[in-house]
Amino acid sequence: MKRSASIHYLAAILILAVGGSGLLPLRAGAQGAASAAASGALTVVSYNLRFASPTPPNAWPVRRPLMVELIQKLAPDVMGTQEGIYSQLQDLAADLPAYQWIGMGRDGGSRGEFMAVFYRPARLEPVAFDHFWLSDTPESIGSKTWGPRLARMVTWVQFRDRQSGEQFVFVNTHLDHEVQAAREKGAQLIRDRVAAFKHQLPVLLVGDFNAAAGSNKAYSILTGDQFFTDTWVAAPKRVNEGIGTMNHFKALQKNGARIDWILSRGNVAVERIEIATFSREGQFPSDHCPVVATLRLGARR
Repeated sequence: MKRSASIHYLAAILILAVGGSGLLPLRAGAQGAASAAASGALTVVSYNLRFASPTPPNAWPVRRPLMVELIQKLAPDVMGTQEGIYSQLQDLAADLPAYQWIGMGRDGGSRGEFMAVFYRPARLEPVAFDHFWLSDTPESIGSKTWGPRLARMVTWVQFRDRQSGEQFVFVNTHLDHEVQAAREKGAQLIRDRVAAFKHQLPVLLVGDFNAAAGSNKAYSILTGDQFFTDTWVAAPKRVNEGIGTMNHFKALQKNGARIDWILSRGNVAVERIEIATFSREGQFPSDHCPVVATLRLGARR
């Protein structure tokens, strides 16, 4: 079997191994999610989890309950995560039984960091999913070109909204943190892949782009010619504007770079967006702040 053809089979094996459709069971939806669902809005989150290091003072056992509390407060319908490792994602799945997730490690199977997509099955039904790598051979698991030390990838899921019947594609990525050329080529590959989709469904692209919105070429590649819309810019209500999306486990960054984005393409209306700044007694759940948007599909801005 060719390696490119094996991706679907490996993904299917991973999904079956982690419990029925790749997807790990979660807790009943929070009141906030129920309220948003009742209004027809969709709550979308992008969150770099920071991998589960055992090293103090930001060890995963310390951060885990704070992260669970924050996610429950945000009550996403769908959430793209970055940097999570398999054991960490299993922990979150156990703590958040109202959700299921889809993903594959960037080095294949359960190896390496995941671009995991968590979703509420009470609201969303996965119709299709796949993965590709940000390289000259995107179907090759773990492939990397353009100079980065680490493999980078995309996980995408096509969802059907059980409430409205609308379908959309959710795309989750993490661009390279060191090589600008790799960020630019990765952004172009994502744009080309989305342009090649054989449908006209709305697309939501989320991730840690390691690039400042508005000033990095990777951003202009994705948003140029209005290919994607930056939901932060489009939102009539922005909460914590001017706060950078990285806190480095130290402090909020006033006038910091916004490197975590939620972009949209197609029939998507943005109602509200926020950089969530939750911490307790100086401890942040991650070195990134999640971005959370309230969106409506099938509605023009």
